[in-house]
Amino acid sequence: MGDFDETDLALIELLQKDARTPQAQLAAQVGLAASSVNERIRKLGERGLIAGYRAQISPEAMGYDLLAFVYVAWSRPETEKAFLKKIANQPVVMEAHHVTGTWNYMLKVRVKNTRMLEGLLTRVIKAVPGVERTDTIIVLSSPKETAEIPTRTPEWMDK
Repeated sequence: MGDFDETDLALIELLQKDARTPQAQLAAQVGLAASSVNERIRKLGERGLIAGYRAQISPEAMGYDLLAFVYVAWSRPETEKAFLKKIANQPVVMEAHHVTGTWNYMLKVRVKNTRMLEGLLTRVIKAVPGVERTDTIIVLSSPKETAEIPTRTPEWMDK
């Protein structure tokens, strides 16, 4: 897990939960002076552990109620470059993952409704020359969804 001490791990955990926590409060929680916390956070950023800060916006509050996963496949390797270029600037494509198995890519998309999903599929994804097929899975509910990265090895790994 790298050369992090318990204080670094505690800071990473706290910042992942709420990056707006005042440094004085972080300092009190990890038992350091605020200046020491500031220095540690700066070093974590320099080491590439903290990649940035952003607000977590509610998709539902913005009207993006539909979450779907779209699997995309093609057989000609040259299709990939055009596909990646086409989806790169699509704000409704939240994630794109190159995957193993039958599919080439799995996309996580957030759209307002099924009509918008249909538009994305027909006018963006399937409009890429070489895309042969897609499979879309619509999410009914998400009992767990997080962007937090684990900081410690799960206890079940020790057994």
